[in-house]
Amino acid sequence: MGVIAASQAPAGIQGILLAAGKGRRFGADKLLHPLADGTPMALQSARHMRAALPRMLVVLRPDSRALEELLRREGLPCVIATSAELGMGHSIAAGVAASADAAGWVMGLADMPFVLPETIASVAAALHDGAPLAAPQFQGQRGHPVGLGAGFRDALLALQGDAGARAILQNEAQ
Repeated sequence: MGVIAASQAPAGIQGILLAAGKGRRFGADKLLHPLADGTPMALQSARHMRAALPRMLVVLRPDSRALEELLRREGLPCVIATSAELGMGHSIAAGVAASADAAGWVMGLADMPFVLPETIASVAAALHDGAPLAAPQFQGQRGHPVGLGAGFRDALLALQGDAGARAILQNEAQ
């Protein structure tokens, strides 16, 4: 894993790691599930984001005490999305509200531990360079994480439901 020097991180760009989903299909708290090396999935995702964006936070649901304790022991700031059960839009809004002064947000998913710091850093750099939206592409498909500039602050704060930022991304693509 490459490490991005803190001095190279784009100023004002906030990382938001979304870890407030229920993971119902997994049958247990998948974010605490150990990877091959024993590291819990969400912790690996958080470490990758922090390597690229030292200014980052993790959004959790209220009943994620074990995960919150694990992340806080790593020195990671956590935000509790009190309405997380209503969908990802509420979690995104909680993360943006906790960092409303940011110049943009890079939003990653805690169940994607193999997204490398370099990928996260490239999305942040695109925002820093003035792109209103940024995301990696693979074989013509948009990937993760997704970056949104400060111009989307109000739209992000108003998100509700489970579509997350999908509507914003689709509107901008047209």
